[in-house]
Formats: sequence, structure tokens, C-alpha cells
Amino acid sequence: MQAITKDTIIADIINMDIAEQAMPLLQSIGMHCLGCVMANRESLGQACMAHGVDADELVTKLTAMVKQ
Repeated sequence: MQAITKDTIIADIINMDIAEQAMPLLQSIGMHCLGCVMANRESLGQACMAHGVDADELVTKLTAMVKQ
């Protein structure tokens, strides 16, 4: 499995094995359009900037999910 960084595309995250845990986390911070066209082009860092979320903190949480 690839590492999650601020450059990881949102669609790539929701296609990982952690999708069941990651999708509710992303939605809880306002990223509701996980299946939209932007999810296929927008990086995690870009989405965090648009939603006023600390990207480093989110990367840490998602990375912890991968390690479980």
C-alpha cells in the first residue's frame, strides 16, 4: 500500500483498504464530495486548504489507519 501524503489524491485514499475508516473521517471535516470529479484531481493537501483543516494532522490520522 502506498504512503499517504499531502500530495495523495482523494480518490486514491478512498480506493485504499482503509476506505471504510477514512471516508467517515474525511466527511466529518467537511469533505462530503468524495465521489465527485474533484476527488479524482484534488490532493489531500488542496482539500485541507479548501476546508480549513490541518493537512499534517489529517495525514497522521490516515497513516495510523494504514498501520492498523
